[in-house]
Amino acid sequence: MAQNIKMPTSADIMSMWNASGLKSKIIFTFLMIAAFRFGVQLPIFGINNEIFSRIAGGNNIIGFLDLFSGGALGKVSIFALGIGPYITAQIIMQLLSVVIPSLEKLQKEEGEAGRRKLSQYSRLFTVVLAAFQSIVFMAYMSHLPGAITVSHTMFYISSVVTLTAGSILVMWISELITEKGIGNGGSLIIFVGIISGIPLYSSRTAQLVARDPSLQFGLFLLLAIFFATMVFIVIMQEAVRKVIIVNPKRQVGNKVYGGVNTFIPFKLNPSGVMPIIFAIAILLFPSTVLSVVGQTNIHNETIQNIVLMLNKVFSPDGFIYYVIYFALIVLLTFFYASIIPNMQPKEIANNLKKYGSSIPGIKPGRPTAEALDKILSKTTFIGALGLGLIALVPSFASYVTNIKTMQGIGATSLIIMVGVALDLINQVRTHLLARNYETFLKH
Repeated sequence: MAQNIKMPTSADIMSMWNASGLKSKIIFTFLMIAAFRFGVQLPIFGINNEIFSRIAGGNNIIGFLDLFSGGALGKVSIFALGIGPYITAQIIMQLLSVVIPSLEKLQKEEGEAGRRKLSQYSRLFTVVLAAFQSIVFMAYMSHLPGAITVSHTMFYISSVVTLTAGSILVMWISELITEKGIGNGGSLIIFVGIISGIPLYSSRTAQLVARDPSLQFGLFLLLAIFFATMVFIVIMQEAVRKVIIVNPKRQVGNKVYGGVNTFIPFKLNPSGVMPIIFAIAILLFPSTVLSVVGQTNIHNETIQNIVLMLNKVFSPDGFIYYVIYFALIVLLTFFYASIIPNMQPKEIANNLKKYGSSIPGIKPGRPTAEALDKILSKTTFIGALGLGLIALVPSFASYVTNIKTMQGIGATSLIIMVGVALDLINQVRTHLLARNYETFLKH
């Protein structure tokens, strides 16, 4: 039967905006991002960043790192390490929580207090990783002719301390955004970093096509592939597998409650962009170390050949790199899905049995858990393959069209940008619905 639904007026929308507290969250998020972008522009004293910037433009690994630091690495700013050490620390702690029983207990059994303790361990480990990467970075800079204008022990010590402190400050900003703002802080910082690099990539592409008009069709094809990839990303992020749940009827006095069928929505890609970010962090760590080692004077020919071979393997423009990258995305998608609290088949089956609900045609308890496990395995497998292919297709398109000036955006950045944007929109929508439910009822 048709019903007259009152559409919200502009006054209703403004009331919703102010009542939900969303306004203050968005303003806070913008202020934190502005603080991060301000720090990106502050170079470290005593370093000629023009020399390093030129190297970053010609070195795939450093250019890739610079993209995800929002240009901070190329400028050799106080935020040169970016969010990388924090993300790497989180990955390692999550992996260790699966292997070490005491950490697994903190994550699964001790609730919020246990998760806070794990977060504290991640922060401490971030400091260690940031200090190590700062030392490696300064060692790399010391081998670049003319890169360091001041050379004494205190300069190196102060630079390492500054880079470490900058990385910790970025970690703090990301956690503040996650806690008091909108969206995931780490993902948003990477998102902003990628967005800030788009004008430079667009300018390079325009200059390339202007010099060679034959590339115009290739550019059109590349943009079409980018658009199709964005559409596929949206489908992947929003697709769900609905498992029908039969709820029992119960009578309270003269009224009967329940008996209405519901469903459990299992997302095709429950982990969002995190497997992509984690895979990049894992691959870039050995790439960075190898890049530094390659700058040193190695006299042993065998070691030189090994370093060159490993550099080729972990180079972002190599075939083997993309094979490893694809495999890591698939594995990390499964890993991340396995640690998500609301995707544990045994717990879901126990909760359904506790409330008398069931899946049609499947017995409660262990059979339900096994059925849910099969469903989750299939959906996660499809999601993992889709995620891996999405990450590879734009890079392949860059090679086919011979337009490589937008390769950094095309490969991993596109899915991160779309994924983070979708996650941000969903969080805003959820926040408004949760905080304004009574307002909707009144109207």
